[in-house]
Amino acid sequence: MSDFRKAITERILVLDGAMGTLLQERGLAPGGCPEEMNRTAADAVVSIHAEYAAAGADILIANSFGGNRAKLAHYGLEDAVDELNRRAVELVRKAAGEQTFVGACVGPTGRFVEPVGDATFTEMVDIFSEQITALAGAGADLISFETFLDIRELRAGIIACRDVCDLPIIAQMTFDDAGRTVLGTPPDAAAVTLDALQVDVIGTNCGLGIDGIHDVLARMRQVTSRPLIAQANAGLPILKDGQTIFPGTPAEMTAYHERLIALGVRVIGGCCGTTPNHIRAMRAALGNFSQDWTPPAKRTFLSSRSAVAEFGGEAPCALIGERINPTGKKGFTAELLAGKTAYIRREATAQLAAGAHLLDVNCGAPGVDEAAAMERAIYAVTGACTAPLVLDTSDPEALERALQAADGKVLINSVNGETKSIERVLPLARRYGAAVIGLTLDEKGIPETAEGRVEIARRILEAALAIGLPKQDLVIDCLTLTVSAEQKRALETLRALRLVRDELGLPTALGVSNISFGLPSRPVLSSVFFAMALEAGLKVAIINPKDEKMMDAYRSALVLLCQDVRAEAYIGHYAEQAVVATSVAGEDESPQDIRQRLAVAIVGGDSEGIVALVKDALQEGLDVMAISNEGLLPGLEEVGRRFAANRIFLPQVMRSAETMQSAFAYIKDNFAGESGPSLGRILMATVEGDIHDIGKNIVCTLLENHGFEVIDLGKNVSAARILEVALEENVDAVGLSALMTTTLQQMDMTLDKLRAAGIKVFTMVGGAVVTQDYADSIGADIYAKDALEAVAKVKAALGH
Repeated sequence: MSDFRKAITERILVLDGAMGTLLQERGLAPGGCPEEMNRTAADAVVSIHAEYAAAGADILIANSFGGNRAKLAHYGLEDAVDELNRRAVELVRKAAGEQTFVGACVGPTGRFVEPVGDATFTEMVDIFSEQITALAGAGADLISFETFLDIRELRAGIIACRDVCDLPIIAQMTFDDAGRTVLGTPPDAAAVTLDALQVDVIGTNCGLGIDGIHDVLARMRQVTSRPLIAQANAGLPILKDGQTIFPGTPAEMTAYHERLIALGVRVIGGCCGTTPNHIRAMRAALGNFSQDWTPPAKRTFLSSRSAVAEFGGEAPCALIGERINPTGKKGFTAELLAGKTAYIRREATAQLAAGAHLLDVNCGAPGVDEAAAMERAIYAVTGACTAPLVLDTSDPEALERALQAADGKVLINSVNGETKSIERVLPLARRYGAAVIGLTLDEKGIPETAEGRVEIARRILEAALAIGLPKQDLVIDCLTLTVSAEQKRALETLRALRLVRDELGLPTALGVSNISFGLPSRPVLSSVFFAMALEAGLKVAIINPKDEKMMDAYRSALVLLCQDVRAEAYIGHYAEQAVVATSVAGEDESPQDIRQRLAVAIVGGDSEGIVALVKDALQEGLDVMAISNEGLLPGLEEVGRRFAANRIFLPQVMRSAETMQSAFAYIKDNFAGESGPSLGRILMATVEGDIHDIGKNIVCTLLENHGFEVIDLGKNVSAARILEVALEENVDAVGLSALMTTTLQQMDMTLDKLRAAGIKVFTMVGGAVVTQDYADSIGADIYAKDALEAVAKVKAALGH
């Protein structure tokens, strides 16, 4: 494994190509379990590895992609995890030469982690631990995570891997042609999160051809200095003579070699549709280029599921919104005790709109189960907005629960110089890939001098480096003390900011508004101190972004410190402010009409408050149809518009869908028969041989929310069964889903059977491997690239 880490610094390694399609050629039946062939057709598996080795592959990947118990359970093989994964590695060894690395492949479970799905984070860690223990125990040289759609599931897998072994890790996600995963994660957010987990190689596989893969990796390179991997499909699938093929030639797979090498790609291989011939051509083409590479300088970023934020270095001071904190807020404390999150969602959205870059989350209050409250709060904030998070708790259990709930790389607030604090917090930061705020206090309190605070900062830095945290992931809080009690120490804080920056090379943080505690006109004093701290090099400020004096000081200081180039942000904000003040003077933007309030609740995913709003609407005299058609559905339509514009992503869509379901459930339970006629009967199924149904389930949920009756046959459904139910239920449309390239043909066969039986219904196809061209080639009426497009096109086809 040390040789692999050394090798990628010296040369570009070639990884092998597709496995599933070659297994089909050698006996894998449609709908069969590929990993079972490690037991039943070992010679066929070894022959594929041998062909890739002969083609020049430096890394051979074991036939273990679906070897976790969640996937194997679909075939009744959940008790064979150890055997099938060990066999996978052993079979690669038979074909590998002495200089060939054996990579153990780990794929997703087919489930989403809560709150999007039903799997817990710890359950995911356990599932992956079981598989990786077997793979590592069999002698794999490295672990390759492939084709992940959910960043939290991939985080769980990597953490599991680190728990059971120290093998090198390749981590890859799959992106669509819009540059996002199914759950809305862009390449830069994925790269920041994976970099923080200290994997060895970051990249992308499947979903795109070589041109799309290049574009994804270019975005990753902007935020990470780690080696990259490219595993492109051989083009996009097409139907030819009744067979699904990938048209990309071996020569076409080498067209981007020079550009990939320039990006720092150190491992290059193939995914769907690639063969030993493709790998042979890719190996030969590498000889035409220099393989030297110098990693770019490291920078510090935080991430959420769908956004990144930079701090430290040359970046302007990052603003942390401080309002999600129950101190002095009786209403928020009451919500925490009741398990509610309305205040959290409201403040998250408001602070982000006011200019915050990061959001501090603190749920510590008397009588509150802080661990459970932090988890709920993380889910609420990530459902309401995209900002990276700051986890503010001194409770180790609550901190770990929050780290598991977070989607990306967070900032922990905080550790201090006490031995107990260092031993509790820093290992969690290392395990979960987080940055940390270090407070300059210890068992003796806060030093009076700047030099004393620097010494504590130095101790925290040494402890962080010793445990394996990168230096750039530590930010030092020099501590703001109120001038009403200790006036002279404000200058020491400013001096400490400069010393930490100059002597330790670390970014600094402050809770700025503490300076004015106990004094009148606090924003005046706080904003002036803020400007002074910015001049002293402050890089992270914890403030109330809704305080305009603080934001005025911030925007002005950035201009004067030459951190707002050409004053563009300053001009943009204040010019816009003038226009807004002129155009909406006297207007109240809060929705007053109950219909508007219902729509806003759907858009915001307010599942806690939607039933109360439905009751209010009924009391105001609206009937059930009016509530649905004039309040709820317009909200869901706005969700669709925002999703189409990339303003929100699938987790937010699902939260809105759940809110809609809560409203409909109340209406159904109390007003049966009054909700109006169905818009149509839709049969949905994942085709035979395909065990993936996440996307199809989302389509079903949204169709139901829009008033359709859905008959969901599940996954791995035969054409005969689809035909039978379509006839029995007299459906208006049939929707088919496929994720695997090897099951695309089943769509064509199913549509042929429907046509041959004379069933005149609209047909719709979709799934990760389906394209408009493919849908046209098999005669489908509708192709939908995502769930909301599916709803819109079905409504149009049925005349709604």
